[in-house]
Amino acid sequence: MSQYDVLCIGNAIVDIIAQCDEAFLTDNGIIKGAMNLIDAERAELLYSRMGPAIEASGGSAGNTAAGIASFGGRSAYFGKVSRDHLGDIFTHDIHAQGVAFDTKPLAGTPPTARSMIFVTPDGERSMNTYLGACVELGPDDVEADKAKGAAVTYFEGYLWDPPLAKEAIRLTASHAHAAGREVSMTLSDSFCVDRYRAEFLDLMRSGTVDIVFANSHEIKSLYETSSFDEALAQIRKDCKIAAVTRSEKGSVIVRGDETVVIQATQIRELVDTTGAGDLYAAGFLFGYTQGRSLKDCGDLGSLAAGLVIQQIGPRPRQNLKREAEQAGLL
Repeated sequence: MSQYDVLCIGNAIVDIIAQCDEAFLTDNGIIKGAMNLIDAERAELLYSRMGPAIEASGGSAGNTAAGIASFGGRSAYFGKVSRDHLGDIFTHDIHAQGVAFDTKPLAGTPPTARSMIFVTPDGERSMNTYLGACVELGPDDVEADKAKGAAVTYFEGYLWDPPLAKEAIRLTASHAHAAGREVSMTLSDSFCVDRYRAEFLDLMRSGTVDIVFANSHEIKSLYETSSFDEALAQIRKDCKIAAVTRSEKGSVIVRGDETVVIQATQIRELVDTTGAGDLYAAGFLFGYTQGRSLKDCGDLGSLAAGLVIQQIGPRPRQNLKREAEQAGLL
């Protein structure tokens, strides 16, 4: 019996979300739809130019951990914040969601990470992230009991940017596999894939990672092809399970020779795509750790993603367990 369903490892980030027009992105040199890494000086500049904003605890894997807890799952989280205002916000929010979060905060600098997210009228989000305290997450922060006690460990590809985090992930994965558990990752961002393609492929082919989450852009970037079908054929060989999201086309899940096609959830209005992939992973992993079929896992992921994109912010305000029950999925 596992102590936790899913242990999530990620960059502990407070999202500062504002709406803007396309011209704002152009004027400020922001790459639309990407996660742009920035320094403290640019963070201050962009913050000063933002319109009215919402501050919300985010970070890709943190959103996934919160989503799993909302489904009624038992989730834990490793991530580094500082002892400052934003660190207090992050810690309060993730505890309030019911996630076990005990990573020791930094006493000094750098400050807690923040991501300025600009949402254009089409709902696309463009992230500008100052990693701050995130980069200090390292092997000393790995709690072996949680690593061994979670059915699945899940980490974000973004963590491949800070070098200490790589060591923490490899250590956690070794604890997990030694205890007969599984390890999963999200490719996070096609620019992230471009930076670490060889390492991500090695993680999959070496068996360090069992389950991979990606969107269609990321998987095509991973295999350097413009053909989705070709990329899908490749990833089928490289990991135990791959779940690939395709926006309004739904998602495709492959395991060996098995292929499961999932429909997208019907939505009233696309407001903000922030957190869509994170919440898809939450629904999928919740179902997976409950022993559900791949079809059920995909449907739960699709439901959660469909709910979060109809609001501003990366964590659903609805109780996902209740929403899944009403949709006949639980």
